[in-house]
Amino acid sequence: MKVNLIVIRTDQPKALSEFYQALGMDFECHQHGNGPLHYSTEINGTVFEIYPLMKHQEEPDRSLRLGFALDHLDEKIEQLRSHGVEVVMGPKHSEWGYMAIIKDLDGRKIELKEEKGHSIISQ
Repeated sequence: MKVNLIVIRTDQPKALSEFYQALGMDFECHQHGNGPLHYSTEINGTVFEIYPLMKHQEEPDRSLRLGFALDHLDEKIEQLRSHGVEVVMGPKHSEWGYMAIIKDLDGRKIELKEEKGHSIISQ
């Protein structure tokens, strides 16, 4: 089995797509039929999409935790800090590797793990 789709919902889709672009993702704006405008990218065969909140939703789910592997973690964290991104845990070595935890604009925790030469997110 393989994960092929992740959808997150927000009340600020454009701003959130720009946040994730700062991590190295390249989004395209899509709309299917009468559906809502949303942002979509593909990461190693997995589609990652940012949709607006559904009509009955009052706020985004902040309990979802995402993780991405990338190269040059220290440089990326410094770049994100300079843009005001909240760093929950600075880069450090752990039993899971060299990693950091940040928060996206909705408050979701995002785990960034350094994997030299095997970046999931293009840099």
